[in-house]
Amino acid sequence: MIDAVIFLMGPTASGKTSLAVELVKHLPLEIISVDSAMVYRGLDIGTAKPTREVLEAAPHRLIDICDPTESYSAGRFRRDAMAAIEEIRENNRVPILVGGTGLYFRSLEQGFSDLPATDPAVRTRLTEILRERGSPALHAELNRVDPVSAGRLHPNDSQRIQRALEVYEMTKTPLSVFVAEGRLGPLTHKVIKLALVPPDRHILREQARQRFIWMLENGLVDEVRGFCKREDMHEGLTSMRLVGYRQVWSYLAGRFSYSEMRERAVIATRQLAKRQLTWLRAEENITWFDSSKPEIAQELADFLHNSPAFSSSM
Repeated sequence: MIDAVIFLMGPTASGKTSLAVELVKHLPLEIISVDSAMVYRGLDIGTAKPTREVLEAAPHRLIDICDPTESYSAGRFRRDAMAAIEEIRENNRVPILVGGTGLYFRSLEQGFSDLPATDPAVRTRLTEILRERGSPALHAELNRVDPVSAGRLHPNDSQRIQRALEVYEMTKTPLSVFVAEGRLGPLTHKVIKLALVPPDRHILREQARQRFIWMLENGLVDEVRGFCKREDMHEGLTSMRLVGYRQVWSYLAGRFSYSEMRERAVIATRQLAKRQLTWLRAEENITWFDSSKPEIAQELADFLHNSPAFSSSM
């Protein structure tokens, strides 16, 4: 059995999904999506979700696993991904995790052995709420996102309430989940990290623009309009705050013109890609690949064939 897990990472619009589908044709791989948007059912166009035909040829795990009214977290992803990895390995295939959600990759590789350090910006905002509205207001917010923690904390215990809210905001996982599951350790399998990035930032910026224009041309506005008609949906949901969906919802609400919505969404997509690049540069032990090369699929396949961690057990 091959004791390796592949991370195929990269910014939005860099071609990760199509490349992974090509690799599956030639290597004993199975894809696990690492995308905080593709988990939602019905969010298809605005997430550039693989088509039904693509999914039949190269199935993706962790796509369409929750309703857009739900909130999906790094902790839940870690549990789902760990289960998928073991199932794939039992079938003597290699998991290839594909996506751009850095927090999900990090939670899987490093685990949650330590809670995140205090974020000054988050702490300042919560302190302002405490000063203006009092500890009960913070407690009410904690009860919304983490009712288990709220239930064990007195409404006036502002220090512990703030800390629980910080953990949730920084990880999208309730503190009670960390407490219940104990100290979740790092991934024990060998990780092969691959980064797919174009050599020129201007290429990525243009790809991001073209990606959103394609979404508009293929029905994104109608997709969001369908969510607006649902009584259980509102623009404050995590799913509707995603890049593209947030701007289209505002357009449908009459706050933006069509052209302004398009421009705002393109800018937001480019900003997302920039943040993803910044995260990638902070990661260690990554092998970088030029996503603009025509022969990139063959180059990656050759690299994996020659990787001791991947090939030694084949």
